[in-house]
Amino acid sequence: MKKLLITGIEGFTGNWLFEILKDKYDIYGTCKNNVECGMSNVQLKNNSTFNIENPKFFVCDITDYNQIRDVVDKVRPDYIIHLAAISFVNLKNALPFYNVNVLGTENLLNALLETKINPQKIILASSANIYGRNAKGSVDENIIPDPVNHYSVSKLAMEFMAKNYMDKLNLVIVRPFNYTGPGQEDHFLIPKIVRHYKEKKENIELGNLDVIRDFSDVRFVCECYGKLLENGKCGEVYNISSSSEVHLKKIIDIMNSLAGYNIKVDVNPEFVRKNEIYRLIGDNRKILSLFESNPVIEIEKTLEFMYSYDI
Repeated sequence: MKKLLITGIEGFTGNWLFEILKDKYDIYGTCKNNVECGMSNVQLKNNSTFNIENPKFFVCDITDYNQIRDVVDKVRPDYIIHLAAISFVNLKNALPFYNVNVLGTENLLNALLETKINPQKIILASSANIYGRNAKGSVDENIIPDPVNHYSVSKLAMEFMAKNYMDKLNLVIVRPFNYTGPGQEDHFLIPKIVRHYKEKKENIELGNLDVIRDFSDVRFVCECYGKLLENGKCGEVYNISSSSEVHLKKIIDIMNSLAGYNIKVDVNPEFVRKNEIYRLIGDNRKILSLFESNPVIEIEKTLEFMYSYDI
């Protein structure tokens, strides 16, 4: 099998990518420390081989050029999916966004050039958050970005930096919209909501209830990554989205039905973000053109999956 290197394999998306792609690729990964390296955040039900003893997982700080260069040189991958990033939008210190998301990615690309390794495809994970204030209607890949926070600015900066390597490396950029599934940390909205119902909480504190989002299932997102490895066109940008409009109140209604009781929702002003983007819906026609049939998983199925999943 071809070698696939996944940076940030210890994270939520990396866990699921490993499970979904492990029968198609010889998977290697980087993780940020010994505790997390190879330790699955999801207690997967199919006896996952994702464990700390796996010699194909390397502890690597991508902000250290020598570390990422050594991993690249040892693995010599045929494909790369670059997930390693700071992704929590509300992080108070801005510096890690740029050190990891921009300079860390540049370290990876420079390491490939120095070691003269040119994988058949390198997928760089950006974010739909870069669309920001220009996210009106159904957002396609041609909308001019207008980011509103350090996370999205760092992802857009990463994209601009990567353009300098397009003539040297086989790069594909993906912009995932919101997605969720078992194993995602509880400081993200949907896992927080599901956890409250699992624990039979009577009330929950949330931020703005009027936001509208495009939520995908992590399994669909990972299938998209797989299709991009096979058929994605180098030098292109792809949205990953469900293209479905979901109001936060709908999430609560679905969970009330699944759990068999109505939770009391309290709005906490501290949870309301400054520069909140109230509506963010993606146009997914470009990514779906790589599939023979529509692989999108409806939000009802995702929430049912999360609510019934034992973690």
